[in-house]
Amino acid sequence: MKNKLTKSELISSAVIFIICFIVLLMVLFLLLAVDCSIVEDFDGNVLTYIVDNVYNVVTVGVSVGVLTAITYCYFMFENVSILATPAKIIELYLLLAVSLVLCYFLGAYVDITARPLPLFALLATMFFRRRDTIFMNSIFALTLFIFDRFLLASGDTLASITVYSNLLSTFCSGIVAVFIMKGVKTRMGSVMVTFVLLIPVLVINLVLQLPNDVSITFETVGFVILYSILDCVFSVILFMFLLPVFEFFFSELTPFRLRELTSDNAKLIKMLKANALGTYNHSIVVAQLAEACATAIGEDSELARAAAYYHDVGKLKNPEMFAENQSEYNMHQELTPELSADIIRSHARDGAKLIQKHHLPEIFSDVAVQHHGTLPIKYFYAKALKMSDGELNPESYSYPGPTPTTKIAAIIMIADASEAATRSLPSRTPENVERLVSSLVEERMNLDQFVDCDITMRDLSIITSTIVNNLTGVYHSRVAYPKLTISKRRK
Repeated sequence: MKNKLTKSELISSAVIFIICFIVLLMVLFLLLAVDCSIVEDFDGNVLTYIVDNVYNVVTVGVSVGVLTAITYCYFMFENVSILATPAKIIELYLLLAVSLVLCYFLGAYVDITARPLPLFALLATMFFRRRDTIFMNSIFALTLFIFDRFLLASGDTLASITVYSNLLSTFCSGIVAVFIMKGVKTRMGSVMVTFVLLIPVLVINLVLQLPNDVSITFETVGFVILYSILDCVFSVILFMFLLPVFEFFFSELTPFRLRELTSDNAKLIKMLKANALGTYNHSIVVAQLAEACATAIGEDSELARAAAYYHDVGKLKNPEMFAENQSEYNMHQELTPELSADIIRSHARDGAKLIQKHHLPEIFSDVAVQHHGTLPIKYFYAKALKMSDGELNPESYSYPGPTPTTKIAAIIMIADASEAATRSLPSRTPENVERLVSSLVEERMNLDQFVDCDITMRDLSIITSTIVNNLTGVYHSRVAYPKLTISKRRK
């Protein structure tokens, strides 16, 4: 994670925050104009309303400005990488604006209690860290409260306990959403979130709103319950509708998106399966190993699994040139070692280009080009040595790099080599597999393949043992079938 901003990043992030602040104010006043036009006892002139309520308008402007400044300071001290990425700042404030707009219109045309208050937290928790989402949910709750309390033309009505009920409901339901959504991996799981969110929303609305009614009847209780249910239902429905939109425009990798990218219907996966079946099967096993290793060391297992699926897509350019896709004939027998090495190592760059061409996540292309690092292609280097009289430069028979820059890329480097090498073992006992995997990890350490990522010796030890356990399970021994032919039994 980035720890410090450059001077240009500091200036650009501050400018973007100021622009976002101005746009957010414009959205609030646009909603005010809409509200003025639909309130029956108002003449519809928003300028008249602003003049008559100038102190409230100034209060809103100053308050939103303070909240923006606090948000900037928070990210400066807690997660500076957000400030270094303009797209993330824009995404954050777009989430705020969209959530405010939807809350306003559903509150105006359905009921103020039916607003989708947890919506912001549901979306933000998919794109930002848990701590950042909790903080921003508080900012959203305060912004909505300020808008309700000081700006709306129907302010006399809204300056009731309902506004304070919404403030508390937004905060509490948002916190619940943050903690439960991280464990949701399916669309059905998202639907079930509705019932969990209903608990704090319903309790807060019943406790805060009902005692302020002149008479509590079954009808008033029923309406509070109904609108509380609509609050949660609208939130989840809008979440499921808006999530793919933000995934597409901001290239976000949610568990839902990652599962779509690793399904058999994904375009490159279908191409692998049709044109390079050996590579496809190899990628499946590597993905299983990468997922297990990522889980073991606390990395994103879904992301590791998806990246592993695409790490060898560059072999689609010349699938028959790779051993796992060949039958009995090896086409490299007709080529010089130099040309063979060029073809083999080009699959890393070809994979990155293919991934970029299909607008897939950047981390996929990073893994594709990094999973061999700067390792030598030993088979063709050894073949060239036999054919030459003098010494050869190993770099001429090595991958161009770069070396892995993330733990996930390092995991896939080890898993890829381990799976391929284990296939060649005549005896795949746990001892032999462990000896092989340990030697592969040690070789990569000696060749400085992990110097650009923050992987530790403890991580490497855990990865080694995890791969050994999983490969032993994949390539376990079988009892030999007896050579016996059984005829069909006659009646």
